[in-house]
Amino acid sequence: MVTVFAYVGAAIAEIAGCFAFWAWLRLDRSAWWLAPGMIALALFAYLLTLVESSAAGRSYAAYGGVYIVASIAWLWLIEGHRPDRLDISGAAICLLGASIILFAPRGA
Repeated sequence: MVTVFAYVGAAIAEIAGCFAFWAWLRLDRSAWWLAPGMIALALFAYLLTLVESSAAGRSYAAYGGVYIVASIAWLWLIEGHRPDRLDISGAAICLLGASIILFAPRGA
């Protein structure tokens, strides 16, 4: 359960941190947006260390699927753009792949 919360928290922190930079550069917001953005990105990195995995690379690879799903949710909930069926299908496929990477039994 720690892994799920770590991934969800990491996704929110990463998207928020990246959006702060986007807002500064693309939406002409104040440079002050960078301070909470950097804090959010540091929190993102910390949260990924909480994932229960024997290898960092596997943990990061599986996180990619979670990030894609969270990005589609951000698109809809924060930016107000409703995802289409291809967005939803692609996100579901990525989440399935992430689950295989993280939870599949490993042979020796």
